[in-house]
Amino acid sequence: MDKERIRTILNILFLIGTAVALILYFAVDDRRPFFYTCATALILKMIEVVLRMIRYK
Repeated sequence: MDKERIRTILNILFLIGTAVALILYFAVDDRRPFFYTCATALILKMIEVVLRMIRYK
């Protein structure tokens, strides 16, 4: 799979995770699901950033 395609998929998953975290923040009284979803989205974004910084030849 192409590096750009992987980055695009990770970005889409990050945006979906961010939207879900925002909904959970306002919809659920318990904050744990929000924190888990937000942490997962941030990890996906960090992976994408690392892939962006790595230069493949």
